[in-house]
Amino acid sequence: MHIIIGLGNPGEEYAASRHNTGRMILETFRKGNDCSEWEEDKKKKTLVAEGKVGKEKILLIEPNNFMNNSGKSVAAFVKPLNRQGDRASKKQAAQTIVIYDDLDLPIGMFKISWNRGSGGHRGLDSIIRALKTREFARIRIGISPATPSGKIKKPSGEKEVIRFIMGAFSPKDRETLKKVSKKISEALATIVLDGREKAMSEWN
Repeated sequence: MHIIIGLGNPGEEYAASRHNTGRMILETFRKGNDCSEWEEDKKKKTLVAEGKVGKEKILLIEPNNFMNNSGKSVAAFVKPLNRQGDRASKKQAAQTIVIYDDLDLPIGMFKISWNRGSGGHRGLDSIIRALKTREFARIRIGISPATPSGKIKKPSGEKEVIRFIMGAFSPKDRETLKKVSKKISEALATIVLDGREKAMSEWN
């Protein structure tokens, strides 16, 4: 069973922020597939939904911890690796997909990655530390503006970065995200049904 995680911050005040892109995309995917409504698991601090892609079972998770503590929620569902790296834990991690915002990609673009570092993303860093492995799939979703030639215009300085990622998308960017979310849903289905290598070849 694949476990698909959408990163963001809980609470209505953060719902429309760029940093909640992972949650937004996962919600689009949930609504477009045979999935249950969200149920809150207060003990594990998550929202959980179950469903299927084709005949394959999937579990959807939105951590209800804040972004930099996402790993605590994820580790309640994905068993962390022990020192020997047991097969069951490795297999479960390999069937985990994390969806999140990425400042290094322009709005309208996404990439499927495997076994990478966090790139400075605190939510992903928290998950890597909690699971004691980087061997899981990621879907990185661009949130940065770009010039007509495609050059990314990232904010500079910690305060500007925080202001930007916690800000809301413009109406134009929301429309762009809506369009790309459909492609990401198809990419997720490809990972579940055909494996990450085919998905990376087809969608990257």
